[in-house]
Amino acid sequence: MPHCIIDYSQDIAGQVEIEALLDAVHRGAMESALFPEYDIKIRALGYAHHRTGQTRDSFVHVAIHLLSGRSDEQKAMLSECVLACVEPLVPQVVSVSVEVYDIHRESYRKRVLT
Repeated sequence: MPHCIIDYSQDIAGQVEIEALLDAVHRGAMESALFPEYDIKIRALGYAHHRTGQTRDSFVHVAIHLLSGRSDEQKAMLSECVLACVEPLVPQVVSVSVEVYDIHRESYRKRVLT
């Protein structure tokens, strides 16, 4: 855990390599010292069709899903670490945000092949 999902407007692909965004989110998650490296999962989804009000402002939004049980302070620190790593890569992007979501621990299930 965590699952980090980067949503971004496709127009930013000309400003930053998406792989660099993945690296930045990974670095921020590592800097938080909340997770072992092998538990950090990151993926990115680009959007060609999006709108903010009546505009098509560029954006990067990182949603971090993690098992419930972390304190509000830990989640805020995680958001700050990730934002601090992502923000310098995208100075021209209008909106850059990070949000942490709790996954209901009691109902979460997964299967991993070994």
